[in-house]
This record gives sequence, structure tokens and C-alpha cells, in this order.
Amino acid sequence: MARYVTTVRTQLTPEEAFGYMADLRNFAEWDPGVKKVVQVVGLGGGADSEYDVSVSGTTLRYKTTLYSPTNELVVVARSSMLTSTDRVTISREAIGGSAGTLVTYDAKLQLNGVLRLADPLLGLAFRRIGGRAAAGLRRVLDGVDVPS
Repeated sequence: MARYVTTVRTQLTPEEAFGYMADLRNFAEWDPGVKKVVQVVGLGGGADSEYDVSVSGTTLRYKTTLYSPTNELVVVARSSMLTSTDRVTISREAIGGSAGTLVTYDAKLQLNGVLRLADPLLGLAFRRIGGRAAAGLRRVLDGVDVPS
């Protein structure tokens, strides 16, 4: 399984950050690997939302499996070749006299069936892809990286 996790500190409120992240149509703004996102079920982010996300010459159908406003979102896409699980968690942070919001993006890719043998190679490529997405996320959230 390939995994990439990043946390960004932003001055957005938890509500603003969650609203932005929960609407997967925004993914194309910050993840350079995402070419296009079309919402096929629901209106914006929500518990019943589904999106067709075009990446690397294929389109994956992401379904919202967990939707806890201002706290947590999980979307999952399954194809014959792979399963992609993206988890977004939002938390409030107080540092000294100022408050901020932490946005953690945790993406997992797992190849299915006999393709799982290639998971270690996928992991190497996913780190590079994840790094570019993390930079885009920092940019759109006007935030800074939080070391793990």
C-alpha cells in the first residue's frame, strides 16, 4: 500500500477548511495529478456526494463514506486495479494567543489482486506525487507545512 500524509496549518476557520476540502471539485485546483473532477451525485460536499476524478489517463468514481462536518471526511474509489482512500481531518489549534486550523490529508493507494506485488513500486512514485499535491494544498489554503 502506498500512503502519503501531510498536515497544513491555515488561518481558515475549520468550517471554511472543511467546506473547501469536502467538495472534491476543488481537488483539481491543488493536486497537479488531478486533471478534472465532475460531481455525479449530490450538490457540493455532503454525505451522499460522488465524483468522477480524472487522473493519469483514467477516471475513478469517488464515493463519500464518512462525512462529519468540520471534523472528518473519507472518500473511496475502487476499480479493478486499485483502491484509493482519501481521509481529511480538520482540527482547531491554539498557539500562544492565536488560533489556527490544521488540515490533515491522508491518501492511501492499494493495488488490487495480484497487482499488490507492485505496491512497493507504487509507494515510491506516490511519495513524489504526494509531495506535489502537498505543495498545492499549502498554496490554496495559504498555509504552512506542519512537520510530522
